[in-house]
Amino acid sequence: MTHVVTEACIRCKYTDCVDVCPVDCFREGPNFLVIDPDECIDCAVCIPECPVSAILPEEDVPADQLAYIKLNAELSPKWPSITKRKDPLPDHEQWKNVTGKLDQLIR
Repeated sequence: MTHVVTEACIRCKYTDCVDVCPVDCFREGPNFLVIDPDECIDCAVCIPECPVSAILPEEDVPADQLAYIKLNAELSPKWPSITKRKDPLPDHEQWKNVTGKLDQLIR
């Protein structure tokens, strides 16, 4: 199994999770992070680091977020690795509690 970054990350992109990842499995897009499922070792240390609870074990992804499993797998080979924490996006506060953000994802 792997972990999955879900919708809550879109337009926030908190990167607290990347600092604790022992295998550097996070990939960075313009306004979203993904986890490379081939690199993730299912250690779960990233989960409590996310301030918006965007990271879930694959088996716990809710039905309305299942598309993010495929999205993480699809985007991870295309995006560069991120291994150091950065500031969240400038307008992260206004987006952190918004749902239905898939249309905001920049690929």
